[in-house]
Amino acid sequence: MKILVLNSGSSSLKYQLIDMTNEEVIAKGNFERIGQGNSFLTHKVGEEKHLIECPVENHEAAIKVVLEQFTHPEYGVIKDLKEIDAVGHRLVHGGEKFASSVVITDDVIEKVKECIPLAPLHNPAGILGIEACKRLMPGVPMVGVFDTAFHQTMPKENYIYPIPYEYYEKYGIRRYGFHGTSHRFVSERAAELLGGQRDDLKIVTCHLGQGASLAAIKGGKSLDTSMGLTPLAGIPMGTRCGDIDPAIVKYLMENEKLSIGEVDTILNKKSGAFGISGVSPDFRDIEIEAEKGNERASLALNNYNYLVAQYIAKYAVTLQGIDAIVFTAGIGENAGTTRKGICDKLAFMGVKIDDEKNKTRGQEIEISTPDSKIRVFVIPTNEELVIARDTMNLVK
Repeated sequence: MKILVLNSGSSSLKYQLIDMTNEEVIAKGNFERIGQGNSFLTHKVGEEKHLIECPVENHEAAIKVVLEQFTHPEYGVIKDLKEIDAVGHRLVHGGEKFASSVVITDDVIEKVKECIPLAPLHNPAGILGIEACKRLMPGVPMVGVFDTAFHQTMPKENYIYPIPYEYYEKYGIRRYGFHGTSHRFVSERAAELLGGQRDDLKIVTCHLGQGASLAAIKGGKSLDTSMGLTPLAGIPMGTRCGDIDPAIVKYLMENEKLSIGEVDTILNKKSGAFGISGVSPDFRDIEIEAEKGNERASLALNNYNYLVAQYIAKYAVTLQGIDAIVFTAGIGENAGTTRKGICDKLAFMGVKIDDEKNKTRGQEIEISTPDSKIRVFVIPTNEELVIARDTMNLVK
């Protein structure tokens, strides 16, 4: 069975074509700047990279170009599009309507549309991808896999906000969490590596990338997560502020004469490690500047490490103990100095890491020492594989 996995952004389209007989990625790519007149596709087959400069007006046109690459006379990977058995769509927000992946029907599409107010940038893009596939690949079954679904196991006392309850009832304002497919994948892999009974395991997963979140997982179920109603909450990120005093919004509006939209832009795109350091949203650039003696760069890194460690310690309360900590995503998988900075702050909990093993980049490895009271792993995430697996299981 061959599964096409699609991740539709507002002006982008990421994809993988996966052969599920061996879970091998046979082609993948990214279409950028859709609808902007200078759009282009980077298509990869194995180690080969093909750049296609192709102006497209919308996602349907972009998907059509992508499908053409799969059967290309020179570097095609299938003979006929009929070899694609199903399509799995990454969808960001399912609200309280979806607690698991689902086969996409007209009713499902309507429910995803009802969640647009909770994800006004992401859900419309996902719907565009679904509608385009319906027209271009009629009859091919599709599955929706939601970022928020994994966290629907959170107890109500963990996701409710201490604001008037009527706003939860009227608008669904509560903690939802994101990166669910990533947290699910790495926690399941960690359970395999730990070799214990999954129902007994207490794992904190740290998805640390440009967007970043943590999750407290017990027995394979999410009990809490750092992101909230939106991906702005939790730990600081590349450009997002994370948790702050909400009164700061009013203070900035009054003193800087800003609109709510302008403040929203500041908190989402000009804050986080970039906001403190003034260097870049990229942690690699910030690390280089910190090594040169840039105090603000060092401050940004130390603030980040402190707040991630603080969240991990907080989740010891949620889980009533921690068996393992897992680092994943771009920073979590590659930044040994960040992992060490976080783990050193957890030494009081008995966390110890092997400095030599911690130099590993992008590979699965246990970096804790044999006498560490909490085991620490680096596990590369694979959200596309989760989507493909769910798609295969549901369409079968």
